[in-house]
Amino acid sequence: MDITFLPEKLSGTVRVPSSKSVSHRALICAALAEGTSCVRDISMSQDIYATIDTLTELGASFETGENLITVHGIGKPSEKADLRCNESGSTLRFIIPVACALGTESTFYGKGRLPERPIDIYIRELSDKGITFDYSSTMPFTVHGKLSGGTFHVEGNISSQFITGLLLALPLCEEDSEIILTSPLQSEPYVDITLSCMKAFGVHAERTETGYRIKGGQKYSPADYTSEADFSQAAFFITANAIGNNVTVSNLPDTSESAQGDKKIIEIAERICYNKKAGVSEDMYINASDIPDLVPTLAVLSSLSGCTVHITNAERLKIKESDRLDTTARMINGIGGRVDKTDDGLVIHPVDGFTGGTVDSFNDHRIAMASAIASTASSGKLTVLGFESIRKSYPDFLKDFINLGGKTENGITLE
Repeated sequence: MDITFLPEKLSGTVRVPSSKSVSHRALICAALAEGTSCVRDISMSQDIYATIDTLTELGASFETGENLITVHGIGKPSEKADLRCNESGSTLRFIIPVACALGTESTFYGKGRLPERPIDIYIRELSDKGITFDYSSTMPFTVHGKLSGGTFHVEGNISSQFITGLLLALPLCEEDSEIILTSPLQSEPYVDITLSCMKAFGVHAERTETGYRIKGGQKYSPADYTSEADFSQAAFFITANAIGNNVTVSNLPDTSESAQGDKKIIEIAERICYNKKAGVSEDMYINASDIPDLVPTLAVLSSLSGCTVHITNAERLKIKESDRLDTTARMINGIGGRVDKTDDGLVIHPVDGFTGGTVDSFNDHRIAMASAIASTASSGKLTVLGFESIRKSYPDFLKDFINLGGKTENGITLE
């Protein structure tokens, strides 16, 4: 569905969804526990449904109530499973080693760009640990065998999702294991979230100088767990405030207590607002290695910062739901901004405001939502093609946006 936004300011209070990163991990840990767990404050989205569906196929069961998911852990793993990950990269990369550790012969299916996203690290590292891949560089593909522990050499600069998947799975193996990082770890806060969730469900991994050490033969324990609100989604409204709106996000956790890397949006927004007020015009540099999901909204924020902003170490965005470096640049340039792509990021030149125009979301939820926020600082209408992509992570975004005073042409809403 295509949505045309009118240039209106936002004002009011909003509750953002729970952290998708935390929720994926909590549901997996609960499913691997022997017994019944309660996971609270989960916000349902297409990606979360994908994780629940795959875990159900592996042998867990779920009861969804108001603000609560009751998870009955996997007792006897399924012998075979068809695992439909839809467009969720987290689901795919977390569940591959988990299914292998359970010994379930699993066929993985995906949609959108997911079949193009690489899993080479798993093929290389799991193939000599009891796992056989029937894989032809796309989906569906099938894994056979039961995973053994041991030593795994993993690049830290491709995706932390591979490290998370192994951390979740290796405690189930009989043997002790070690993950050795062969390059510096990027997106480390996401791994910290994994370790925190594992600890809450009674399983531990130790950080070492070279990576992680995981004792085998551990068992996940049932827990009562609450998922915290998502700084990735709050970033849209924090950015909105920094470009002239007045929105309060009511349910964010204390930054000192949260492992989410995307909490850095608060610091960046404050820095940009301070510099702009103080008339500081020197170039600003943002290292996106730990905060890749923030880049689309950072591009909106940076365009109105009054200085040139260099976003670096973001090359992994090329293999997201879209080539997010390319689509972010297209978004900003298409609405009156000025962005240049580099090999690993973006150079964003300052403008006084956006003109409006048309943005193709390229089926990327973060491009769609960042564009909506940009409309609040536009002089003309802003149309987003394929706005239904927000269902992947924040299905109620448009409803919240309109409740805050945002307006669409002809009052269109997303059902």
